[in-house]
Amino acid sequence: MTQHKTHFEQLARANQAVTDTKHEQKEASYRLHYHFMAPTGWLNDPNGLIQHNGVYHLFYQFNPYSYHWGAMHWGHATSRDLVNWKHEPVALAPSEPYEYDETKSEMGCFSGSAVMNGDVMMLFYTGHLEGHDPKEVQAIATSTDGIHFTKHAANPVINGSPEGLSDEFRDPKVWKHGELWYMVVGTAVGHDGAVALYKSSNLIDWEYVGIAAKSDGTQGDMWECPDLFPLGDKYVLMTSPMNTDRGKSTVMVGSMDYDKGVFIPESQHEIDYGIDFYAAQTFEDEKGRRILFAWMDFPFTEFPSKTDKWSGAMTIPRELTLGKDGYVRSQPVPELTALRDNHMHDDKLVLSEDETHPLHADYPFQHSYELKCKWVLPENKADGKVGLHLRQSKDGSEQTTVFYDLATNEVIVDTTHAGKLSHKAVNKAGLLHKNDEVTFHIFVDTCSVEVFVNDGEATLSTRIYPDLASNDITLYTEGTGATAEYIDIWELKNAEMS
Repeated sequence: MTQHKTHFEQLARANQAVTDTKHEQKEASYRLHYHFMAPTGWLNDPNGLIQHNGVYHLFYQFNPYSYHWGAMHWGHATSRDLVNWKHEPVALAPSEPYEYDETKSEMGCFSGSAVMNGDVMMLFYTGHLEGHDPKEVQAIATSTDGIHFTKHAANPVINGSPEGLSDEFRDPKVWKHGELWYMVVGTAVGHDGAVALYKSSNLIDWEYVGIAAKSDGTQGDMWECPDLFPLGDKYVLMTSPMNTDRGKSTVMVGSMDYDKGVFIPESQHEIDYGIDFYAAQTFEDEKGRRILFAWMDFPFTEFPSKTDKWSGAMTIPRELTLGKDGYVRSQPVPELTALRDNHMHDDKLVLSEDETHPLHADYPFQHSYELKCKWVLPENKADGKVGLHLRQSKDGSEQTTVFYDLATNEVIVDTTHAGKLSHKAVNKAGLLHKNDEVTFHIFVDTCSVEVFVNDGEATLSTRIYPDLASNDITLYTEGTGATAEYIDIWELKNAEMS
């Protein structure tokens, strides 16, 4: 049986599984209204993000046979506006000796990226097979229509990790600089996370350059999902470090020395401080914007949606920019305003110390909305808290609290009381500067909250699973008075997921 016949048979089997089970999601209680989800089964990392001829392509890690992590395929969807999506046939299925063994649970076509080589779309991915030697290799699949993909005859194009590097060796991200193509692969040197750098003139034959960057000993023992890209007049290295307390999606801002093959970091912070944000990937679209998606979940946490036989969702798409202070900022793409529907606006709501103010007594917003507000704080006030209770029950026993703590200069998303199925967490993001104003831009969906602070200075993303009737919204102050300079709430329409 030929390689291609095997792959196409596996694709047909996967696509039939989607057809047979997607109807089960019609009545699922926590399906999101405007976030991207797989039609059925399990979803994790975004892969192969690219735009070509006006069409956005979102590939993703996908198990069409189960709502648990397992044999990894590449799911696929397309869009013309980053809001409404069309599910396409499964793009990649495990089929080759270095990625498929029906007796193994840890196998498949793991994460990677996409580039256009003329009119040919090329997917770069990791073939993973636990117990195989090597465990992880890098491979290619190509397409002339952007829908149907054939695995390359030269696979694997990188047959295992270089000497001295870990056999944890995955998630290739490819880009072009000058006349050459470059690839970074996530790996480790000893117990330190690292990224390996390769270069190629033809996208098939790859030369190992060396280690482009490595942990300083405190940044995790393996760097998954590396992404190295220019932003403004700098380069940014984004990774998802494993086994560290310092964060889950780290961005380092610095410079790239292509002659030496090294990235020189100058600063570091988290691209998102929420507990449910991992495996972020970016791409440059045809408008020149640097767009990011991430998996809006985190490994090893509970997935209450498994009760309804599905798991995983993407964040809303975000545009990254580099501030004059050298800090990477993240904001929702403006295309999302197309979802806005019923609108409520208030000006200058003055709250005294320890006061609460319900926001939607006249219009009951449900659980999918966008909220913007600006707090003006007393001058030189040293402590106190100002914020909102979201997805609040009538008796106040359930709520997700988003607030600014003046004493610590942090924005906090507290899900301690977000519902019995919710992960109990206190997510914190320290702000760069303390001043007398703070703005929130918040997206709430059936089981998610994404908070953007001060025009993207900090973001926090988390999944919540409150009772679907818990929909109250309340402003509050604690230990200080403050003024809500403005507040806008838009009910959001459902995005199309056909």
